[in-house]
Amino acid sequence: MITLYNTLTRKKEPFVPLEEGKVKMYVCGPTVYNYIHIGNARPAISFDVVRRYFEYKGYEVNYVSNFTDVDDKLIKAAKELGSTVPEVADRFIEAYFEDTQALNCKPATSHPRVMDHMDDIIVFIETLIDKGYAYESGGDVYFRTRKFDGYGKLSQQSIDELKVGARIQQGELKDDALDFALWKAAKPGEIKWKSPWGEGRPGWHIECSVMARKMLGDTIDIHAGGSDLAFPHHENEIAQSEAHNDQTFARYWMHNGFINIDNEKMSKSLGNFILVHDIIKEVDPDVLRFFMISVHYRNPINYNMDLVASAKAGLERIQHAYQALKERQAMSVDIADDQPVIDDINQILARFEEAMDDDFNTANAVTSWYELAKLANVYNKRTTTDQAVISRFIEVFEAISDVLGVTLDKKEELLDADIEALIEERQLARKNKDFARADEIRDLLKDQNIILEDTAQGVRFRRG
Repeated sequence: MITLYNTLTRKKEPFVPLEEGKVKMYVCGPTVYNYIHIGNARPAISFDVVRRYFEYKGYEVNYVSNFTDVDDKLIKAAKELGSTVPEVADRFIEAYFEDTQALNCKPATSHPRVMDHMDDIIVFIETLIDKGYAYESGGDVYFRTRKFDGYGKLSQQSIDELKVGARIQQGELKDDALDFALWKAAKPGEIKWKSPWGEGRPGWHIECSVMARKMLGDTIDIHAGGSDLAFPHHENEIAQSEAHNDQTFARYWMHNGFINIDNEKMSKSLGNFILVHDIIKEVDPDVLRFFMISVHYRNPINYNMDLVASAKAGLERIQHAYQALKERQAMSVDIADDQPVIDDINQILARFEEAMDDDFNTANAVTSWYELAKLANVYNKRTTTDQAVISRFIEVFEAISDVLGVTLDKKEELLDADIEALIEERQLARKNKDFARADEIRDLLKDQNIILEDTAQGVRFRRG
């Protein structure tokens, strides 16, 4: 049975779905005002693995991850770029898919956007007002935090503790410093929508409550995201959702740990704010993913190039063992007495599943993968190998690869001299009207992430 750590109860609990064989899972996605940073990549990878393991165990997973496409940061970015909020959002949603695809994250079942659910948000807020949980003030709408019993249960803080340090910002006309915005009146020049309270836009927290309900229902199995979202974002989601729906919002809450850069907290002010878009120009995305899953999702990660290099070496050991098995497969024969080796393989797979059943412990799961590679290397030294054993090795390698989302086929990078030779051959093929060969070379270079550029001096290339 799968057990997972529930932030709400601060303990591991057996996973029991609302509906047998199905998982309703909502993961908070990025605010799309820029390329995603390495901190955004961690929940994308961690909860992609969770989803993959549920599917491996036979569950049907409805996995929803939103895009925040209306926000102060987007408004600021649009002004700086001389663009509009929708255009900025479209640009960086496309960039998000490019980066997460490179990291081998599966697309969500649905990726809802705030701008597509404005009517739903307004109706949701109206219900909260009608029930006395929210009030309009100067064109803004606020949630009455004190009216919701149990506020603070996710972060395990009392109202009195939360009141310390709470402030009413300039321009806010709320009754209590703890109240939070559901709707914000539009400022001059900002993107806005019509509402019963005047033109404006949603507050940050309301979007996830509305879209989770729209896509998954009043109660969901799992809500997940980064540790930084537990308070106030997820705390506020619980309050407004349970006040609106009159039932539990999410049964299990999962949060991944923080990422430090060379033992320091990542921040723009420290100059160590790293974008995935930039990292994967230097680091193989499979290596970055393997590095991430080599640490349990709830533990902090320290990102530095020495640790990345260690992850690269570890992944290559696994990939080389797999490739050796594939090369040996055609040369193998039937050997009657090799069943004990298959038993050893199955025991390693059982240890892998045991690790994953225990709160998706990918660190221990990777250890099992290393054990499998070591056993495969020892077996491959035999003069004669059994076809059934080799096949079972390959099956288990590929099963683990699919769950962890790490590619086993290592791509050999083309050297610059090879690229120049291919470009020259492509030019010659085009000159000779051998367009099939020219297209073949173009596709090969594209697969290697090589971008061709026409210059006054001829065709040049750069690595994308």
